Amino acid sequence: MNLQGRSFLKLLDFTPAEIAHFLDLAAALKAKKKAGEPHPLCAGKNIALLFEKTSTRTRCAFEVAAADLGMRAVYLDPQGSQMGRKESIEDTARVLGRMFDGIEYRGYEQARVETLAACSGVPVWNGLTNEYHPTQILADFLTIREHLGELKGKKLVYFGDARYNMGDSLMVGCAKMGMRFVACAPEKYFPDPELIRQCRAIAAQTGAELAFETDPRKAVDGADVLYTDVWVSMGEPAEVWAERIADLSPYRVTMALMDQAGPQCRFMHCLPAFHDLETSIGREIHERFGLDCMEVTDEVFEDPRSIVFDEAENRMHTIKAVMAATLAACNPGPHMK
Repeated sequence: MNLQGRSFLKLLDFTPAEIAHFLDLAAALKAKKKAGEPHPLCAGKNIALLFEKTSTRTRCAFEVAAADLGMRAVYLDPQGSQMGRKESIEDTARVLGRMFDGIEYRGYEQARVETLAACSGVPVWNGLTNEYHPTQILADFLTIREHLGELKGKKLVYFGDARYNMGDSLMVGCAKMGMRFVACAPEKYFPDPELIRQCRAIAAQTGAELAFETDPRKAVDGADVLYTDVWVSMGEPAEVWAERIADLSPYRVTMALMDQAGPQCRFMHCLPAFHDLETSIGREIHERFGLDCMEVTDEVFEDPRSIVFDEAENRMHTIKAVMAATLAACNPGPHMK
């Protein structure tokens, strides 16, 4: 399978076989990394990391992955480029495309990363937009494969606000890979109806199941994965905290929900997580609302069934696979094992 030259903007753009190809390549590259075997498959190339929203995992994953592949990465923080201020996205894309072999973008509207891909002439990778977070889903799926053996038929329940990048991308990914996806939240937090329609059409071809539930105890029956995310995303106003806490507190992932799901169930979170008071935001919310945790209890987060740090590590391995496949046409054949 040759994906060289393609951008990685959203999972809707890829077939189930292509998504599996990324996962297989990631597993092969991870094995090389663990064995200490060099794999500079993209030696001599240069990439730009264009961040309008800062991140720990995304930046580190791209920089380490690039170094392992033999590339040089140039990080542009929110003040590091003139994109959108003194220079249009189109012009920025055409400049960076002349200097770099690939561009990562992490920021706001999906239209921005789509424009970069259309105008740059080089592969562009979506590190996060308001609508989609495809590199995170690859990491999630690699982690599920490692712990549960396969993806098809596995039941993943997403708790919380499913209207944005994580809820959207998990629903798309589960539909593509024949999984059972449940969004559990008040109805106003369900995904966009048009995206649901698209995913139902995909599910009809893959055998996936999509469900939308307001009762957490009904949602978790037989679940293989309970997944959640922060209740207020980066860039949203602080005023929404009161509304989200009121609406989503009944959807906090607790040990009671984990136990009801069964011993096979794993807990996942894309991080950062507000599970204790060891962050400034966590302490602020505690002072304002009296909460010791938000979307997940500390008991669940620290439980052996929590695989959040395996998931975080796999951001690097799957991002490496995306870059290698789109820059060097890599295949996870015998030479990669």
